[in-house]
Amino acid sequence: MFATKVQQMEMGDSFEEERASVLTAEACAFLTKLAQAFESRRQELMEARRKRQREIDDGRMPDFLPETAHIRDSVWKAAPVPPALLDRRVEITGPVERKMIINAMNSGANVFMADFEDSNSPTWANVIEGQINLRDAVRRTISYTSPEGKHYRLCDAPALLMVRPRGWHLDEKHFTVDGKPISASLFDFGLFWFHNAHTLVQNFERPCFYLPKLESHLEARLWNDVFVMAQQKLGIPRGTIRATVLIETIFAAFEMHEILWELREHSAGLNCGRWDYIFSVIKKFRNHRHFVLPDRAQVTMDRHFLASYVNLLVQTCHRRGVHAIGGMAAQIPIKNDPAANEAALKRVRQDKLREVWAGHDGTWVAHPALVPLAREVFDTYMRSANQIDCKREVVHVTAGDLLTLPQGEITEEGLARNIDVGLQYLAAWLRGNGCVPIYNLMEDAATAEICRAQVWQWLKHGVRLSDGRPLTAGFVKEIIEQQRSRLDAQLPASELALACRLYEEMILSPDFHEFLTERAYGCLDQAGTQRKGLDNGRR
Repeated sequence: MFATKVQQMEMGDSFEEERASVLTAEACAFLTKLAQAFESRRQELMEARRKRQREIDDGRMPDFLPETAHIRDSVWKAAPVPPALLDRRVEITGPVERKMIINAMNSGANVFMADFEDSNSPTWANVIEGQINLRDAVRRTISYTSPEGKHYRLCDAPALLMVRPRGWHLDEKHFTVDGKPISASLFDFGLFWFHNAHTLVQNFERPCFYLPKLESHLEARLWNDVFVMAQQKLGIPRGTIRATVLIETIFAAFEMHEILWELREHSAGLNCGRWDYIFSVIKKFRNHRHFVLPDRAQVTMDRHFLASYVNLLVQTCHRRGVHAIGGMAAQIPIKNDPAANEAALKRVRQDKLREVWAGHDGTWVAHPALVPLAREVFDTYMRSANQIDCKREVVHVTAGDLLTLPQGEITEEGLARNIDVGLQYLAAWLRGNGCVPIYNLMEDAATAEICRAQVWQWLKHGVRLSDGRPLTAGFVKEIIEQQRSRLDAQLPASELALACRLYEEMILSPDFHEFLTERAYGCLDQAGTQRKGLDNGRR
């Protein structure tokens, strides 16, 4: 049946007590039922991803599916938006760390998305601790005391909680079913659902989720079937769950209507997961030279392929009666440079103006300090709870619009910045921190993915830098070594060395590794990745 394994010598007795309080026999039995019901379908869908990639490599470009044209063309709506979800104008995101949960839920945002995925390094300690933290947040008992003695607790009107489990492609290696690791998606969702669904319903709150990294409507169908079974097993009415899907892969952009159709009884809309979307474009078309992107800084949301993606998402959501949520503002306060801080806030304002004018019903921020700015913009230009009545009927987006990538320069500065930021993030991730401030931006795994994918793509196609020099493997190695030397005094030696090795292996490999986090996952929970703060500030 099921089995769990944990490195007890590293974690200690306190962690074992916490783990036992979450992984009860009943909870484990529930997870086992989910895995046995859906694991074979998950594996089939992962093979379908690989098959589709082979087709792209052979030159078959994605398009809107002819077999589902009737879904796109017919008139239908998703389930009505529940009252608690009508107004989502400002959403804040962050990992499932105790202090961050409290600060985010107290930030004044409408929604807090608690993230087991890209902003959480999935050490076993982080995953279990995150479940405990969310259980306490649902029950309004969560608190935290800092080493300096400052006490944190929830305010009287906290943000609505949403939870993002890890993607379908990831395993949770510490929990096995029938001798195989359980899907990380099922583990994160199932454990939260089992412990909190009844409490949420009793408190007249909706169990709400964000679904990452979907590549097809069939993957959405799998989630819907998981929801149906999970509700049935706990005796909760079908349709209670609401889920927002992040459109952060190029394939999902061609199947927005179909994804909403599959989840229509549980849908809360779609979100522009723009950083992972850019990564997906690089990854899926990696073997085609005409899909090479310029420096990351030049790939902005006003570029045609990204503006088209936004317009299609807003139109699709509003046609089906659900929310279209905008992308992340990753800026964090620059306390020691008022002029730079003002310039950063100006960029955030312009980004949020673009989103509200495009018809979005809400937006994301990464730091509580940005909540008032985002709210001001949406309060000014979105006077009602949402803009779902704005149908954007004049929008017409073709496959060509989604696949027309921008031209631009590839510079040594862009190359160095990719390697620099990627190494800093990966080193932090390896020591258990998945939400990392780098150069006044709050970065998550999508950043490191774009950085290494771009360099791999540039090498693959033998690009020339803006000054005419060819980009070679030797030059990339030289830049990695330069950045390693520069970062040596700032980062722990063991994690930096491992990050450099992993990054170099993945960038120089003739084969592209689908996910950095998947490749690096086996390096977590080793000697250098200890649990941070066993009591986690609980009092």
